[in-house]
Amino acid sequence: MMQIIKKGFLLAAILAFSGFAHTSFAQATKIRGRIIDSETKEPLPFVNIAFKGTTIGTTSDFDGQYFLETRTPSDLLHISFVGYKEQSFEIQKASFQTINVELKSEAFDLAEIVVTPGENPAHVLLRKIIAKKESNNPSRFDSYQYESYTKMEMDLNNIKDNFKDKKIMRQFQFVFDYIDTSVITGKPYLPVFITESLSDYHFQKKPKVEREIIKASQMSGINDNASLAQFTGQLHQNVNIYDNFIDLFNMGFVSPIADGGLRYYKYYLTDSAYRDGNWCYHVSFKPKRKQEPTFVGDFWVADTTFAIENMQMRIAKDVNLNWVKDLVSNNEYQKLNDSTWFLKKQNLFVDFMISEKDSTKQMGFFGRKSISYKNVKINQPLREEIIKLDNNVVVEETALKQPKEYWDNARPYQLSQREAGIYSMVDSIQNVPLYKNIIDVIQTFVTGYYVKGKFEYGPYYKLYSFNEIEGNRFMFGGRTSNDFSTKIMLNGHLAYGDKDNKLKYGLGFLYMINKLPRETFGVQYKHDIQQLGKSPNAFTEGNILSSLLKRNPNNKLTMVNQLETHYEKEWFQGFSNTLKFRYRDITPTEYVPFNAPDASGNIPISGITSSELELRTRFTKNEKIVMGEFERIHFGGPFPVFNLYLTMGMKDVLGADHDYQKIDLSIEHTLELPPLGNLYYLVTAGKLFGKVPYPLLHMHEGNETYAFDPYAFNMMNYYEFASDQYVSLFVEHHFNGLILNRIPLFRKLKWRTVISGKGLIGSLSDKNNGSLANTDAKMLFPNGLSDVSKPYFEASVGIENIFKFIRIDAMWRLNHLEDNPYQDFENFGIRAMFQFTF
Repeated sequence: MMQIIKKGFLLAAILAFSGFAHTSFAQATKIRGRIIDSETKEPLPFVNIAFKGTTIGTTSDFDGQYFLETRTPSDLLHISFVGYKEQSFEIQKASFQTINVELKSEAFDLAEIVVTPGENPAHVLLRKIIAKKESNNPSRFDSYQYESYTKMEMDLNNIKDNFKDKKIMRQFQFVFDYIDTSVITGKPYLPVFITESLSDYHFQKKPKVEREIIKASQMSGINDNASLAQFTGQLHQNVNIYDNFIDLFNMGFVSPIADGGLRYYKYYLTDSAYRDGNWCYHVSFKPKRKQEPTFVGDFWVADTTFAIENMQMRIAKDVNLNWVKDLVSNNEYQKLNDSTWFLKKQNLFVDFMISEKDSTKQMGFFGRKSISYKNVKINQPLREEIIKLDNNVVVEETALKQPKEYWDNARPYQLSQREAGIYSMVDSIQNVPLYKNIIDVIQTFVTGYYVKGKFEYGPYYKLYSFNEIEGNRFMFGGRTSNDFSTKIMLNGHLAYGDKDNKLKYGLGFLYMINKLPRETFGVQYKHDIQQLGKSPNAFTEGNILSSLLKRNPNNKLTMVNQLETHYEKEWFQGFSNTLKFRYRDITPTEYVPFNAPDASGNIPISGITSSELELRTRFTKNEKIVMGEFERIHFGGPFPVFNLYLTMGMKDVLGADHDYQKIDLSIEHTLELPPLGNLYYLVTAGKLFGKVPYPLLHMHEGNETYAFDPYAFNMMNYYEFASDQYVSLFVEHHFNGLILNRIPLFRKLKWRTVISGKGLIGSLSDKNNGSLANTDAKMLFPNGLSDVSKPYFEASVGIENIFKFIRIDAMWRLNHLEDNPYQDFENFGIRAMFQFTF
């Protein structure tokens, strides 16, 4: 885990913009500036800017601004605009320069012009583009294959001279030789992470097959990590401008050529010319309204086929998007034959801002990625050996060991001497003591563990907590680090409560048999308190936050002796099985009693012993994952996640008292529904066969804290409902600013609305219903626990993105409102949580 955050910070940012690209040219000729009228000083849009004698050029935007970047410029920059005198400027090659221009108007004697009402010619052109979208969309092909070169880079930006001179930076002076300037923003930047990969990509529509074979991969500061090479491959979740909505940072941006584009954009036909032998039209566009997820930019479209030849898009300045100051993308297409176009290059530049306070002075990060496509083959059958590959992304054995000569031949362009030195510079940063200290602090804060040599101490948030059973609880724990081993991780903890005066402890290990595909084996034993009926997302026992944010006395804890072993096998990407054996010995407390029914009275039970064999099957497709040496983080994907649990309780195994079987199924997914936002749903169902005491029933997930738990019933208490068969549904819709963006005051706050609803219905067979004096049940329910044959519902309306991190929900319990002397529940409540969203 010690490396997953160091890599995860970089990879999470990479993941955020992995669908696009931007080419990084450290030694390119870079020119930016602004063009205005010399008399009125008003900005001039649609001005033609080009290197004289070449087809390399651009046009000024609606604010008169422009930027150009190329490795093959001419000696002169030529600027022309109808009604104004042309100008040319000498340029300095292989450097950054700003050229602001004031154009002088030119008088012409013109014949009389009669203007009659008519349709905007750009609208006519857009309708033809939309009519031809199906025949131009790359997704129409039954199959395609190509070779791709991908380069990604993270840069620290807005570096000022006074920053270089600070005492803290004395150990880093060598890096400032590599500072460059962004042609898009004009900000200076310093590369801090860089990666390249060369891949063969294969796609087939029916049956759907996606395979990427990474032939070469290299990353600064990271050596021989196949899992990272797999992640930083092309990913092929690339944005398609022919889709009506473009997914960026979990927000559906309206494509400039969407079917309903006229509802969102204003279009202007500004030019026409031959480009690479094709007669093309130039169209500029900008949003009609503020703060909608739209772009400003331009595109060239070929006549007759009406296929996009090049499109440059920049997000609108006022889009309700966190952490992103600017984003510019460029998609360039190549003509394969008279009627077929395919991607040639994809470029993206993202300016991540850390603070909104005067972004021209605050440091932030650039994210840049470039993809070049060549050797494109359309509608050719995939080879059988490609289809039979286990994983969607495969790293060849030699991929991480390719020599410099290989890369020199593989790149679509030659690196300059300065570019080639960036790898060495970034690697050198890793060895600076100050850098290591900064990384240690970040890792400790995010992971909860402080890494020192071969051991990780923590988690820090469990060092102290308190509850009614233990009083003040003190805990010390940790696990081995990657310096100890990348094959086996040992862990353990000791805890003590000053009220019960009892020592608790845990010990275990995880052994990594194979990383890709994942195969692990582990054993874990603990003698400690546990909260039954808690969701997997809730605060763990001993977390100081669960003590501070409790809304009821934290006394429904039970002492558990638990031994768990597991074997996990991933058969191919997205499909895995986990086999577990779990032994548990649960003892009662005065707050959670164990009593057996009897005609003459209740008989106390000293404890419950169970032995279970559980088989979990998990299935999904094309999900995004960040992997460390032992752990991995799932970011979801375009398809639902299915989890099936089959559990068998085995009587007489290690003294177990109960024989039963359980089946549980869950389906979880987030649906992107632009422009309405996104909808998350979780459906769960389960059934238990057999006769068991109530702790072995399904104890429905309550929440007795003021923290919002998306996987629990937040208005339900622990030990309130239990079932031996049940169905539940969680639904949550995030509007992503769709509503509040239209209210002037809230528009500035950039708050977003979210609504949710949760429902549950379950039942108990007579043999498992201990809520009455049922002598057939194995155990009586504690006071307040009952079945949920009458459905339970709760709903909420919330505001998220408060200060970018906070979500607050107003929640209502819609039924089961009868007074219950044993359950102190609320009909209405406020819940809050921290969350990171773009």
